[in-house]
Order: sequence, then C-alpha cells, then structure tokens
Amino acid sequence: MTLDHYKLLGRSGLRVSPMSLGTMTFGSAWGWGADGDEARRIFDLYVDRGGNFIDTAVNYTDGGAERLLGTFIGDKRERIVLATKFTMARDPGNPNSGGNHRFNMIRSVEQSLAQLCTDRIDLLYLHTWDMTTRPDEVMRALDDLVQSGKVLYLGICNAPAWRIAQLQTLADMRGWSPFVALQIEYSLVERTVEHELLPAAEALGLGVLPWSPLGGGVLTGKYSLADVEDSQEATVSANRKGVIASSGHLNRRAIEIADEVRAVAEEVNSTPSRVALAWMLANPRVVSPIIGARTLAQAEDNLEALDLVLAPKQLERLDRISAPSPVFPARFTQRPLVQQLIFGGAVVERRD
Repeated sequence: MTLDHYKLLGRSGLRVSPMSLGTMTFGSAWGWGADGDEARRIFDLYVDRGGNFIDTAVNYTDGGAERLLGTFIGDKRERIVLATKFTMARDPGNPNSGGNHRFNMIRSVEQSLAQLCTDRIDLLYLHTWDMTTRPDEVMRALDDLVQSGKVLYLGICNAPAWRIAQLQTLADMRGWSPFVALQIEYSLVERTVEHELLPAAEALGLGVLPWSPLGGGVLTGKYSLADVEDSQEATVSANRKGVIASSGHLNRRAIEIADEVRAVAEEVNSTPSRVALAWMLANPRVVSPIIGARTLAQAEDNLEALDLVLAPKQLERLDRISAPSPVFPARFTQRPLVQQLIFGGAVVERRD
C-alpha cells in the first residue's frame, strides 16, 4: 500500500490517503513539538510520497500548527484535503471562547481560515461534545458554514455513539449537511471504541480516522513497568511522558501489550511502531489512521508501516492480548443461553 492508494471518506466521494498526517506536534509552544524546520521536513516527506490528508485544529500549539501549515501548503493547496477542528477554548477566562455553540464555531472557523491562509476548510470537525449546546443549534450552524462555502465536509470527534447518532439523524431529517467522518482514539491500548463507536460509524456512513494509533507513544516500546504513572494534571505537560501519563495509558496493561508488539516486531524484523500501525491498517473499518511525528525519522518509520503485512496468527496474538472486556448489552446477548433463546437453536445469518 502507498499514500497515493486513496480511500473514500465515509458516505462522501472524497478521496483521502490511507494514512493521515497529524500536526499536533507542529510547533514548540507546548514544549515537546517539532520546530518549524523539522515540521516542514515532515510535511514535505508526507506530501512528496503522495499523501493528501492533513489534520490539525485551531488550538494546536496555541495556533502554531495552523500557522505553520499556512506557510507550508502554498501552491499545493488543491492537492491537499485540509481538516481542522473547533470546540477548544483559546482565551482563558472567556466562557465563549470554547464550546460547540454557533458563536465559538464561527469565531474558530474565521481564526482557522486566517491562520491557514486559505479560503475554505475541506473537513471541519466538532472536536468534542461540550455537554451544553443543543443538537439543533450545532447541526444548523454547521450546515450554514457548508452553505457559505467556507466548509466543504463535516466530521465529529470524541463524542458518545448515541449523541453522534442523534446529530446524524437530525441532519438527515432536516436536509442539513451530514457528518462523513468520525475521529476517535483507537489503538491496541484503546479498543473500547469497538463496542459502540465503530459499529455506529459503519451504520451512519462515517469514515473512521483513529488518533493516537501508537497509544501516545506507549506502543513504540520506549516505556517499561518502571514508567507506570497516572497523572491527574489538567494542564498540557511540557514533556511527552507527562502527556501520556495524563491520558491514563501509562499503565501496567498497556506496557504488557507493548511488550507483545515488540515481540512481533522482532519476528518480522521491523519496529514496534510499524507493527502497531500495520495492525490498525488491517482493519477494514479504518479509513486513515492519523500519525503524529515530532521528528523526520519518526515520520519515515511510521510511513513504512504501509508496506508491512502481518500474518493472521500475529494479528490474532495482538487481538487476544489487547481485547477489551465485553460490556452490556453485548455481554448479555452474546451468551449461549441468550443466543439460544433469541434464535431457538436455528442457524441464522447475522448482521452487525
């Protein structure tokens, strides 16, 4: 597989690369990102290999990521599918500088357009559900942005499946622009999304774009049990280990999964990062995992995963050690007794 082996994004006809370039690491304002020169090298590597799907957000590195992209894209603009996000607060103390409401949505889009030096956003994500704004306000305001031509397609991130279904159904009923993409955390150390969010995406016509497919770096194999830490810090840490600890992924189970990834990597003469990404790329429900590199070497290593095909037994091992515990109602309905009661012992073709 190569970056120019394009896939369709959800229910849309938009063609995107099978691996996306994330830019939360572009800029040094948060203390651990790539400086402008290194970010440019990463960008050029990705685009020169045929990559066309760039992911950013209005608040990444305090706006630095979008500003850098605005200088990098230049005459490549029509080759790039440019995705950004709104929701996160950008003005501490101002309650309306964050959220899903129309006021912040419009201000965020205008800020992104200026920072990115462009006249449109190809894919605009609602970054996370804010638990306050009415669904009809959100979807009507998003549709207005599409109608204005400032935004072409819509996506959503980090929201419960039932809320996504409500918003998508509302858009379909009212004839408003629907979501075509779902961005969620998904990796060998975060598979609980398989319970509800992945099936919802398939049913609702949303292309799945996993963020943090390397578990924040845990799956690269650079941490051990001695590094286990659970941080409750509310601010963005100045180092990557602190960021992972605050995400909750620097735990014993994640390290055990990473050890199995390392073992498979040794078998196939590859790196843990490539193995973790190859596992993700083997999932037909995934359109384009988002890689976030801080160095050119990391980006090159991640892109090499496109050429790695794991054996079925290796995929099975990774599936087994990372399998999420079942939750209700599947925990109940998949029991043999309940299956017997549902189907009366008959063999019936199933639908997910």
